[in-house]
Amino acid sequence: MAQQAFAPPVPQRAPRLGKPLGAAARVHGVALLLPEGREAGTRRPTARSLAAQRPLARRLARACAADGLAVHVLRYRCRGWNGTSAHPVGDTAWALDEVLRRYGDVPVCLAGTGLGGRAALRAAGHPAVAAVLALAPWLPEPEAVLDPDPVRQLAGRRVLLVHGTNDERTDPDLSYRLAERAKKVNRQVCRFEVHSDGHALRQHRGEVLALAVDFVRGSLFGHPYARPVADALAAPPPLGLRMPLAAGFGSSLGY
Repeated sequence: MAQQAFAPPVPQRAPRLGKPLGAAARVHGVALLLPEGREAGTRRPTARSLAAQRPLARRLARACAADGLAVHVLRYRCRGWNGTSAHPVGDTAWALDEVLRRYGDVPVCLAGTGLGGRAALRAAGHPAVAAVLALAPWLPEPEAVLDPDPVRQLAGRRVLLVHGTNDERTDPDLSYRLAERAKKVNRQVCRFEVHSDGHALRQHRGEVLALAVDFVRGSLFGHPYARPVADALAAPPPLGLRMPLAAGFGSSLGY
């Protein structure tokens, strides 16, 4: 996808946090889910993109209920990245400030899909962010931008990227290259490859959701990571950045 240099102005409306799932009383951590979007566009996000976050939101809320996790899906002002405007990044920054206002100083995991994955990586420098989960992140082609996406904002965060090897919408090699650069400034970066799966990661959805739950529980609440996740975080490149997601992952973990 080419990087758009100019975008029309966004209509005057504000981003919103969806209703929380999970902790009803004391909140000790927040998962902020950032939906898929498009390269350009100023219309509202589609209902389909928001609905696609429900399986992850429900799984996280159920698995982390005892930990006090609140899960919110961010509703962007518009569905497009829109070139250098990077509207979802600004919306994510607003949402992080809103999380602090509502819940106080609690750790946040940004969990984004596609365009939302890129927004999560870019917005990770906010002081509330403890972890970043990027599922099939949309990243620009190298020749489309003068400078690659920054990675220094990922320092001090736990970072997990997940990508299907057969993704025809977002190039998995680009997420590997970003992870490789990020690993140089932050050792707590890993990346899993879902072999034979596409952009939506439907073929191995159960394993991907279990991986996400394990990462959030370990990153926000200090639970031990599953062995593959711990190994991937500890391994040097390329091993920890091309970790295969095994069939049946999470089946023995109760997620």
